[in-house]
Amino acid sequence: MKSITSFILCTILWVPSAPAQKKNDAPLFSKQNLVAWCIVPFDKMKRTPGERAEMLKDLGITQLAYDWREEHLPTMEEEIQTLKKNGIKLKSVWFWINGGSSGEILDESNNFILQTLKENGVKTELWVSFNDRVFADVPDTEKLQKAVAAIDLINKKAREIGCSVHLYNHGSWFGEPQNQVRIIQTLGAKDIGMVYNFHHARHQVKDFPKLLNLMKPYLSTVNINGMKTDGPMILTIGLGDSELGMLQQLKDSGYKGTIGVLSHVDDEDAKVVLARNIEGLKKLLKEMGDGGALKTY
Repeated sequence: MKSITSFILCTILWVPSAPAQKKNDAPLFSKQNLVAWCIVPFDKMKRTPGERAEMLKDLGITQLAYDWREEHLPTMEEEIQTLKKNGIKLKSVWFWINGGSSGEILDESNNFILQTLKENGVKTELWVSFNDRVFADVPDTEKLQKAVAAIDLINKKAREIGCSVHLYNHGSWFGEPQNQVRIIQTLGAKDIGMVYNFHHARHQVKDFPKLLNLMKPYLSTVNINGMKTDGPMILTIGLGDSELGMLQQLKDSGYKGTIGVLSHVDDEDAKVVLARNIEGLKKLLKEMGDGGALKTY
């Protein structure tokens, strides 16, 4: 009787846990923990999948988060196969929700991505964010309900092909960390994560310690950027006045996820921009006294 009672008690008290951050024995800001982000549509050189893989190998980056525009989707399968051949991990795929023409959540591009990942046996993350208009005409009291239904649908589609969903802050209502945590907790989902982008969070610099504590159970990637509250959205790492403190807070928190570096500039060579951000990060690591991470560069 005692064992049955204990089982019932444990069942009642069980609460779905957040997705565990990947085990990472290397220093947080080590080179092998970097993910290249925003390098497909943001590249003056308009590299092919093969040229992009060579660029990443030259820079010593072993992970790619795949950003795209409609013109890139026809070569998505080639991109996947090329990354595999070159030993580069497809960390994630941008999963931008415009909303279908008839009110459905997924459009042709979303379904194409899911099908391409399935056909190629790729198990990766879907970084999910929404066009502002998806929630624009929805009363505040109904936004959470609509978001929960949408993420539940996307998560089920992702699970079917062995992928996972990670909520991405891209501004507006859905991009607020508090709302993303509410969505995850309302779903009771233990397999949904979060991605936090410095460049979409300039208004949150002062609140970052509090937000980090809120997000940490779900946080899987942090994409870093130079940070000035009143500065440009995209700024080279090391040229801001706040990112040093934010990186230190991130490290001190015990966060174990990956770190994204961006080439979010339209009219420059992505290789040059990535290299510049890596050099900026190294400069900050010296100021932080993070010799362990610096040894990996």
